[in-house]
Amino acid sequence: MTRPQRDRLAAAQAELLRALLAGGSAPPGFAADRVEVERRALLNKRRGIVASLRPEVAAELGNRFRPLFDEYAGLHPRRVGTRFREDAAAFAEWAAARGELSPPPRKRWWRIGSRAT
Repeated sequence: MTRPQRDRLAAAQAELLRALLAGGSAPPGFAADRVEVERRALLNKRRGIVASLRPEVAAELGNRFRPLFDEYAGLHPRRVGTRFREDAAAFAEWAAARGELSPPPRKRWWRIGSRAT
């Protein structure tokens, strides 16, 4: 494969990823309805994983979880190399910053050996 062919293929792949993960348009040569089906499937999978990793967030949001997560996902496509736990934490932080979630309880850090004598 020549360099121009590789460049065209890379550009087409990037365009397809934008369509699937970041709400872009279906690239030429792809059926828009099929790309939309795949986009929704990937979004559903991502949402389900976040809900299973942070069930307390999904429970507190209740019926608002799905539309809020979908909004978040549209604004924040998963970056290459991020883990789902990071994605779930970022969503919780985003929702809390918008006032959709109660602030997380403060953790108390106890120092070992700090007892008064």
